[in-house]
Amino acid sequence: MHTNRSLYLEDGNCSISNSLAENCIRPFVIGRKNWLFSGSPKGAEASAGIYTLVETAKANGLAPMKYIKYILSDMPGSAFLEHPEYLDDYLPWNPLVKEFCR
Repeated sequence: MHTNRSLYLEDGNCSISNSLAENCIRPFVIGRKNWLFSGSPKGAEASAGIYTLVETAKANGLAPMKYIKYILSDMPGSAFLEHPEYLDDYLPWNPLVKEFCR
């Protein structure tokens, strides 16, 4: 039986340090003071949605602005509410998304 504490000893792909995760969330943490000025719960939700898109794009090697433009220009005309599987077409690891947003 393996514990989470000893797993990294057996798998060379596992990192001992969490520095990568900390560096990825640093801009998010620094920006949290700005959330005080969201104005309303809906404004805070909108900010959280945009932050999520930006960080997801970065984590997948996409240009955040291109990714947001792609989603906002193409998604409103899709029928993803009736067919949730259509959302797969907008995920950052989709080959077409990668092509348009790198």
